[in-house]
Amino acid sequence: MLTASYNIFQKSLKNFHKKLETYANPLATVLARKSLIRYNQPMKNALKLIGVGVILGVANVIPGVSGGTLAVVFNVYDRLIQVITLNIKKILAEWKFLLPLIAGMALGILLFSKLITFLFAHYPVQTNWFFIGIILGSIPMIYKRFLYSSPGEKKNIPPVSSIICIAVALAIMAVMTFMEVSDTGNAIQTEFSLSLAARLFISLAFAAIAMIIPGISGSFLMLVVGVYSTVIAAVADLNVPLLVPAALGAIAGLLGGAGLVRFLMSKVPSQTYGAILGLVLGSILVIFPGFGSGMTLAASMLCAAGGFLLSFFASRENPESREQGQASEE
Repeated sequence: MLTASYNIFQKSLKNFHKKLETYANPLATVLARKSLIRYNQPMKNALKLIGVGVILGVANVIPGVSGGTLAVVFNVYDRLIQVITLNIKKILAEWKFLLPLIAGMALGILLFSKLITFLFAHYPVQTNWFFIGIILGSIPMIYKRFLYSSPGEKKNIPPVSSIICIAVALAIMAVMTFMEVSDTGNAIQTEFSLSLAARLFISLAFAAIAMIIPGISGSFLMLVVGVYSTVIAAVADLNVPLLVPAALGAIAGLLGGAGLVRFLMSKVPSQTYGAILGLVLGSILVIFPGFGSGMTLAASMLCAAGGFLLSFFASRENPESREQGQASEE
């Protein structure tokens, strides 16, 4: 009798263990996956920022391509504007954002600028259509920011002043499409002089402001004022006497331009995003290369589709980064 009772107890215990394993194993698997996702998320964010930094670095050395536009496209513009400041505490607090982004920009300038220059030289239509696709893919995100630019504000029809800002920004970009650059004005100068130093300081200050403003290419502005070749040659030759005033001007322009954008975003957010939307849309006019024909047209449309998908998925709102961006603004 005792033996039979013991055997029944053993069978019941085995059945209990089997049921426990049946329910516990999937639960453990789910918990392990969630832990793994949480562990890998900072690494994924860092890799994404490095990739965005590479694209921004490449863009800032190509005349006509706006680094500010691509910062908006890849949803890092607001946060980047907030950390371009003299507030050391704010900069250190955002090191997880800044370090991979700056590293990516350095990689882009050093490793990929020659490749992009080659593509622009040999496949200009297809390359420009890739950037047009990138710009178009970001429009839904920018338009959403435009409509809901103020916390808690929901509107289907933007105010008239915001629409005017879009129109003015589009007009500015349309004018830029007719600006011609003189080759003679971009002769390389290597000898230091006070007049050249002052010209470099002022030109790089305005170029840095242009780099911050979406749609406007800082490199293109340097071409317009005739210092692009001199600056590129100074960087290549490490011409320190010319690099010092150029770097000081760029720093002054970045700080001043970022401060202005922060002020506008805090005071007139809807109008500011309206201007950004107009500048980004208008930048298509600046880089529009035509359609081509035959294989060129087909390749261009494929490049545009690839750029569109890349920016559309990369610019989608990341709740974590959005919350961090809002915290940095505060």
